[in-house]
Amino acid sequence: MNEHLSQRIFPTTQLEDADGDGHNTSANPTMGEIIGKRFSRRNFLQGSLAVSAIAATVSPIALMSADEARAADNKGSAFNFSEVEAGVDDKHHIAEGYDAEILLRWGDAVLPGAPQFDPAKQTADAQNKQFGYNNDYVGFIPLEGSSEHGLLVVNHEYTNPHLMFPGLVQVVDGKIKQGALSKEQVDVEMAAHGGTIVEIRKTGGKWQVIADGKYNRRITANTPMEITGPAAGNDRLKTSADGTGTRAIGTINNCAGGVTPWGTYIMAEENFHGYFSGALPEGHKEAPNYKRYGVPEGAYEWANFYDRFDLSKEPNEPNRFGWIVEVDAMDPTSAPKKRTALGRTKHEGAESIVAKNGKVVFYLGDDERFDYVYKFVTDGTFNPNDRAANMNLLDSGTLHVAKFNEDGTMQWLPMVFGQGPLTAENGFTSQADVLIECRRSGDALGATKMDRPEDVQPNSVNGKVYVMLTNNTRRKADQVDAANPRAENAFGHIIEISENDGDFTATSGKWEVLLKCGDPSVAAVGATFSTETTKNGWFGMPDNCAVDAAGRLWVSTDGNNNKATGRTDGLWAVDTEGAARATSKLFFRVPVGAEMCGPLFTPDDETAFVAVQHPADGGEDWPGHGRPSYYEDLSTRWPDFKPGMPVRPAVVAITKIGGGKIAV
Repeated sequence: MNEHLSQRIFPTTQLEDADGDGHNTSANPTMGEIIGKRFSRRNFLQGSLAVSAIAATVSPIALMSADEARAADNKGSAFNFSEVEAGVDDKHHIAEGYDAEILLRWGDAVLPGAPQFDPAKQTADAQNKQFGYNNDYVGFIPLEGSSEHGLLVVNHEYTNPHLMFPGLVQVVDGKIKQGALSKEQVDVEMAAHGGTIVEIRKTGGKWQVIADGKYNRRITANTPMEITGPAAGNDRLKTSADGTGTRAIGTINNCAGGVTPWGTYIMAEENFHGYFSGALPEGHKEAPNYKRYGVPEGAYEWANFYDRFDLSKEPNEPNRFGWIVEVDAMDPTSAPKKRTALGRTKHEGAESIVAKNGKVVFYLGDDERFDYVYKFVTDGTFNPNDRAANMNLLDSGTLHVAKFNEDGTMQWLPMVFGQGPLTAENGFTSQADVLIECRRSGDALGATKMDRPEDVQPNSVNGKVYVMLTNNTRRKADQVDAANPRAENAFGHIIEISENDGDFTATSGKWEVLLKCGDPSVAAVGATFSTETTKNGWFGMPDNCAVDAAGRLWVSTDGNNNKATGRTDGLWAVDTEGAARATSKLFFRVPVGAEMCGPLFTPDDETAFVAVQHPADGGEDWPGHGRPSYYEDLSTRWPDFKPGMPVRPAVVAITKIGGGKIAV
């Protein structure tokens, strides 16, 4: 996600400028081309855009239409709740019969000695003890198997200094201007990154933070970390501060993530390119590598004060970011580990599942236009009776990249040095090279260019895997055909994968489009929600997702805050089975400008945790709710925060009034 990274003051819109132009110049086919060829090959859809929009299939089982497929199965919706009305305002909205209470906000105390939050008196020391900024991924690690007592783990993706620091932005002659950050403000930003681990308990039906919890911890851009796995110690990871290439400082831009079956916390480093400034020395060998990742972008001002973010002074530092980070949440003194075996990309997340043979499979998306979907399979097997035996499973395994075929089949291509094109003849000298330049490895293998792969979620109940593809407004018109009528794919889609024989370790499978997103009442959009989906139920820009204990799919969005949708982001319940397949209902709606992140369900399905990220960062087209009013007088909004006011990023706990499972 992190659409505002490249333009931290006034981005155009999330639809127009999500994550730049993309950096994949390979000749590999795009997913749009494959979808088009697949259905054109079957001659499935013909005629006008209007006919395409109505007839475009979600599930091409036996080439039936969506309505015919639903009629063949009498199952109704798996969700039972009164739908929220879509719209735009400065509050959050939850389905009738549910409570949505703010559990943690930016600046709330996490560690002993944390001062009361004061936006006018921020310091790095205070922020190191307080809940960080822009909460994205939310995970829950039960304590003693309880669904009402556990560790909440939260990623803090990035910072919005124009919203964080009163007085930084001023309106001069009607124009918005942001001043340069001081070293003290940069230090606050660095402390606000990373993640939070905090103990929580449900008492009397309400969730509470345990302020003195022994597991409570802040992880920041300055936390010492270990680098492990095949790339550890490689010369390309060595710096003047770390001649071993095994000790990193901090983690940044943690987007989605995961919790492993053995109860560790996964942080996924995404848009690391924006933190680097300066230029490599002329002819430096890392130049092609960095170009593929968009390094440097220079959106942050950290290089003004810290040499490690200046390429001219530390040319190898970017190679130490873009990894999956594993944290032992049960040991607050442990060093987080950057697990290089899972590859270096702009990771959206890393959701996992235990396969039939005991190996653990992680699914990963590289969140940029025209980049790839990955799968990592551990060499070792999960031991449910010995946690210690699982603690290094992520250092050995096989990373795969996805290739989707037009006939609905797919392959997971192994990314192993010496196999296929991953050889010295093509510039790869070791497995470390394959992983450090993971994108180039995918290029060489012929992986399929996707439309911004974000969350990829396996479903243990139905055996499927769901891939969130947020959008790709850079798809060219010459890729359009009757079956794929969306050049400049502004609204995204969702792919459903079926691994062969229901085996998550399989190297081949099948795929189909579960949903093409957008407003189904506009024929040219070509959306494929079921006819049972109401005007409130459709969405665009799928981003995060969750599968609850019952196997039901929930989708959160990033990018609906604009005139093209007329609604804010939110959390939608999406049916994937039976007659209701492709039916979507709005369950929770965020304030204008905010992005809906998370979501996460407790094991008993009685609580959903969601993250409301960057509230107030957007919505300038909506009078009374946009950024200009905050810039002109931020101070009137900071004191005495009330739930629903779009100022401080927050984690929200959703429960049913009177108790019980959600949406049942």
